[in-house]
Amino acid sequence: MNLDPCIISVAITGSGTTREQHPDLPCTPEQIATSAIEAWNAGASIAHIHVREANGTPVHNMDYYGEIVERVSGVTDMVLNLTTGGAIGMSEAQRIETLGFEPELASLDAGSMNFGEGVFINSPDFLRELARGFLQYNVRPELEIFDEGMIGNCLRLADEGLIEPPFWWQFVLGVRGGAPATPKTLLHLVECLPVGSQWSAIGLGRGQLQMNTMAILLGGHVRTGMEDNVFYRRGELATSNAQLVERCAHLIRELGREVATPADARMTLGLKGALGNPAAGSFSS
Repeated sequence: MNLDPCIISVAITGSGTTREQHPDLPCTPEQIATSAIEAWNAGASIAHIHVREANGTPVHNMDYYGEIVERVSGVTDMVLNLTTGGAIGMSEAQRIETLGFEPELASLDAGSMNFGEGVFINSPDFLRELARGFLQYNVRPELEIFDEGMIGNCLRLADEGLIEPPFWWQFVLGVRGGAPATPKTLLHLVECLPVGSQWSAIGLGRGQLQMNTMAILLGGHVRTGMEDNVFYRRGELATSNAQLVERCAHLIRELGREVATPADARMTLGLKGALGNPAAGSFSS
C-alpha cells in the first residue's frame, strides 16, 4: 500500500450541479475563488475549476477564469486545475482555450459517452488535438476516466507521444452512462493502470464517501466537492466545499496517512511549479 501523503482535490462547482440542488452553489468568480481558498485552508491541494454566470448557467468566459486564477493564486499556493471539458454543447475550440492560461493541471476527458441525458463527444481526432495543446503549453493532463475503455484511449495517445508520464488518472465513477461507483469497479480500474501511475477517485452523489474511503485505503488520492455531490450525509446538504474537504482530511488521518500539501502534490505529480504568485505559506497537515 502506498502511504505517501494523500492529495485532496476539490471540484468547486462543475457544470451539472444546479442552484435548485444547492442554493449556495458557488457561481460568480468571487464565490468560486472564495470557496477554493476556504477548501485550501481545510486541506485541499488542488482546485478543479469551471465557470458560470451569476444565475448558475455554465459558461465559457475567459475573463471569469482569469479572475479566479488571480484571486486564488494571489493568496494560496494551491494547484489550479482548469477544465477542458467545460459543459456539454461547448465547442472544441472553446474547450482548448483554457490551456492558454498555462495552468499546472487541466482535465482531459478521455472518450465519448452518454452523460445523463446528454452525449459528451471526445473523438479520437479531438483527443489528439487536445493532447497537443497540453504539450504546447506544458500542462500536465489529469486523465478523466469514466470507464475502462478510456484508459486504453490514453495509452494510445501515450504510444503516439502525445501524453507523457508521470500519468495522473482521475476515476469518475457513478455518472449515468459510465462505470458505477462500486468497490469492485474501482479495484478493477486500478489494476488496469500502468506501473508508476498516480490516481484519484470520484464517486458521484451517494458514492462520494465510499469511493473517497476506498481510494485512501488503496493508496490513491481523493476528489470531493459540490461538482460531484451536494450532501454531507443523507438528507443534509453540505454547508460548503470546505466542509467536504475537512471530512476527507479527517478520514485520511484516521486511516493512517497524511494530508498532502500543495508542495507534496507538485512533487507527486511532477508539476512545473506555482501558477501566478503563490503565497509563502501553505496548508499543513
